[in-house]
Amino acid sequence: MIVTFDLFSALTDSRGGGSAVFARIAAERGWPFTGTLLYDEWDRRNKQAQQRVDLTGGWTSFRELSRSALADTYTALGLTADADADLTRVQDGVGGWPLWPDVPGGLPAVAEHARLGILSNVDDDLAAATLAYPLVEPDLVLTSQRLGAYKPDPALYLRARELLGEDFVHVAASARDVRGALEAGIRTVRIVRPGHHLDPHGPAPTVSIHAVPELVSALGG
Repeated sequence: MIVTFDLFSALTDSRGGGSAVFARIAAERGWPFTGTLLYDEWDRRNKQAQQRVDLTGGWTSFRELSRSALADTYTALGLTADADADLTRVQDGVGGWPLWPDVPGGLPAVAEHARLGILSNVDDDLAAATLAYPLVEPDLVLTSQRLGAYKPDPALYLRARELLGEDFVHVAASARDVRGALEAGIRTVRIVRPGHHLDPHGPAPTVSIHAVPELVSALGG
């Protein structure tokens, strides 16, 4: 069995890590905004960009979507700054973004029963820079760059299944990831994380857990 995890909600406290970087940027420049607000505004636009991106004309990288979303965020908040330089600073800090407390000990426990990977809407190099990357099998790290699609597009999940096989389970936390995986027909386990809720208009997962070690019993291990 192969189990994939979403990188920036199921495994990583991306809001905490990203907000800390934006807080430092805001403090240095005297901006009247918290790091959390800046992160949330950027993250919302980033996710919207991923959902509406048209890839028929060629691949658009996660970095480019993120840069454009950050530029739009600065414009909306009346800020003048170099979005490309600031995005580099944010992404360079990803290696310090904290894992959820149950992840470092939980993944090795699950690895005794299944092979572990990642399924994420990022570029390859960004995934490799995270604290989660050494805890899974590198050849099972499936990114949007590798699969040529972004969540919640069913194509991403279906291409993952083509590579991983039918005996594949995805662990998701965000509403769009849970819904996208279920609607694509992927066996999905929801892991409950702060700030993430189910989509009330989407299908409900049959299995939910609150910490990674619970996955062992949820999978029948």
